[in-house]
Amino acid sequence: MLTQQWPASPELAVVIPVLNEADNVAPLVERLTRALAGIRWEAIFVDDDSPDGTADVVRALARLQGNLRCVQRLGRRGLSSACIEGILSSAAPYIAVMDGDLQHDESLLPRMRDTLKQAPGKQAPGKQEGADVVIASRYVGSGSSEGLSDRRKRLSLFGARLASRLVKAEVADSVSGFFMLRRELLDEVAPRLSGIGTKILIDILASAPRPLRIVELPYRFRARHRGQSKLDAFTALEYILLLAEKVSHRYFSYRLLLFGIVGTSGIIVNLAILRLLLIFGDIGFTAAEAIATAVAMVSNFFLNNTLTYRDCRLVGWQAVRGLASFMALCGLGSLTNVAVARDLYDLTGMWLLAGFGGAAIGALLNYALTSIFTWGRRP
Repeated sequence: MLTQQWPASPELAVVIPVLNEADNVAPLVERLTRALAGIRWEAIFVDDDSPDGTADVVRALARLQGNLRCVQRLGRRGLSSACIEGILSSAAPYIAVMDGDLQHDESLLPRMRDTLKQAPGKQAPGKQEGADVVIASRYVGSGSSEGLSDRRKRLSLFGARLASRLVKAEVADSVSGFFMLRRELLDEVAPRLSGIGTKILIDILASAPRPLRIVELPYRFRARHRGQSKLDAFTALEYILLLAEKVSHRYFSYRLLLFGIVGTSGIIVNLAILRLLLIFGDIGFTAAEAIATAVAMVSNFFLNNTLTYRDCRLVGWQAVRGLASFMALCGLGSLTNVAVARDLYDLTGMWLLAGFGGAAIGALLNYALTSIFTWGRRP
């Protein structure tokens, strides 16, 4: 029987989530090649279908350099979930996560690997001695966050302090996007991960079923020279919701919390339209409530598509079909909404109580049905 010899798998995988970083791919590969000389490594670029052709750039380089791979995701978005997919796609025993914007210092990677393999620590039963996670930190020793604006620096420090109670260890830079871990740790925590937003390290540390051995190494965070930052107001909201989900031990999911926020806005829209129609419209309460409910449903669909289901947002004709699906599936909730509101109004004569009660009952049905059938996600 003939056997074919294959090269050994890499010792280190560098997972790089990217979105519109085409100009940074080649310089980053050059830097990694210099920094990791003498180490068996691979770079896995996880691209969320960047319109600037980032995936094409990675594939072109991969034809020349066999340790490069591109995971191009279609219809899915999100840095944390991209990191999880990239890590799970590799057989390497050591996994590094870093950004593709050239702000992280790739020359620290060999030291991070050595620290992960050799760091002293109390040996847990059945585990080899060494660190579980090595974090490149801006806030220890000679580390610096000089590449951040003053506003982002304040937000970063505030986020680290906010998460400190969730992490079962003393960590100065728990919001770092540059770290390395043992592959078996990810296998341990993967079923517990939320995959929300951009702070995958917090997700991992807060999901660990046991205290972790963590080492922080200082580094200087560089300024961005190409491309644009992905930080926006919703990124901060995602972070707050991630912490809320972890604090509740996932009894309240991120999507449910965000759907509730959108639903609250829908109630406000519903009540505002209802009040205007009752004041200025020559129609009865039932007709006014039906119109107000329809307007709120349209508002809720577009807000949920933009926020709650941002990672699987429907676009183009998918959005049109999604709106039709959302309206149809919410029909039962709307009928319940109108019926409850009408009965409450008949009983009390209080338009505010009636409108609020009907909208709240309908929202519960809307979440369960649309999560599954409109966006294809479990509620």
